[in-house]
Amino acid sequence: MRTSLKKILTAALCAGVIGVPIGGVDAANPSDATNSSTSKIKVENLKLVKDWDKVFPKSDEVNHRKVTFVNRYGITLAADLYEPKNYSGKLAAIAVAGPFGAVKEQSSGLYAQIMAERGFLTIAFDPSFTGESGGYPRFVASPDINTEDFCAAVDFLSTLPNVDANRIGIIGICGWGGLALNAAAIDTRIKATASLTMYDMSRVMANGYFDYDKDSATLAAERQTNRENLNRQRTKDYANGIYTRAGGVVDDPSQMPQFVKDYYAYYKTPRGYHKRSLNSNAGWNTTTALSFMNMPLLTYIDEIKNPVLIIHGEKAHSRYFSEDAFKKLTGDNKELVIIPGANHIDFYDNTNKIPFDKLEKFFRDNLK
Repeated sequence: MRTSLKKILTAALCAGVIGVPIGGVDAANPSDATNSSTSKIKVENLKLVKDWDKVFPKSDEVNHRKVTFVNRYGITLAADLYEPKNYSGKLAAIAVAGPFGAVKEQSSGLYAQIMAERGFLTIAFDPSFTGESGGYPRFVASPDINTEDFCAAVDFLSTLPNVDANRIGIIGICGWGGLALNAAAIDTRIKATASLTMYDMSRVMANGYFDYDKDSATLAAERQTNRENLNRQRTKDYANGIYTRAGGVVDDPSQMPQFVKDYYAYYKTPRGYHKRSLNSNAGWNTTTALSFMNMPLLTYIDEIKNPVLIIHGEKAHSRYFSEDAFKKLTGDNKELVIIPGANHIDFYDNTNKIPFDKLEKFFRDNLK
């Protein structure tokens, strides 16, 4: 009986009866599910800045251009593409994103440009709803959609004529380090994943920093209070017709912990400030935390088959995220590297601390 039921369910799934319909929606009449056997991919017409407006200088060793691609939810993403000036044949490619609340003109673009100098074709993209990318409402994040952003980057890279589709990797920084691992758990096309100064965003949004350093009962009470406050905010936002912003990095960190002062030194000073960066300005929509609290990101990372490199700083307040994620990984192709003396923000732009030689070797060894 059990085998027969399994066969019936499998056949129903393949036929589109359950979960995955074969019939699509015609773009001309999106309410009519009977009109077409396919669903068209539509590209939003984004307004992209033509001038170089990064927080890092432009390299003379790479070609740069703006590109766009569409994720599985129909959101058009904006990216900077970097490629070596002198190369032959098809290239290995890397998609880069992060930190959480940053834009491609900040850390991810710096990583992408340097890795392109080292021989890879790279893109640094703005996540859905942020920066130059599309999607509405603005300034919201999603554990599912933002994981999909990485997978959509792989879609795009796989179709480029100068990229070897079997040699694609990803780099995630800060909160996007956790999202990179989540993407690697679902997307087998990602052949190598590097995570730097990682945050597990679902864990920190549910439990606070260091899980509030409290017992389980107190922690559960804290989460309940946060849920109540956020859902009250939902009601207020809907009644007022606006999405309240949570605020970016504080303007006066003098009474804050050292890691907040480090954030300020990057996001709020000429070193890293950017007008499109949420952390540099008014931050995410307040209710962004709700979906992360309810959907743990790293549930299936123990099933990642391809190589993973996790890098964190010895002095980083966030080090425990990487160490705990690494413990969950299986197999002999996973590596945790702790950089002596480095803090969390060092991996945003401190090229003396970011181990680019290690990153280059990791991707060369595993994207071949």
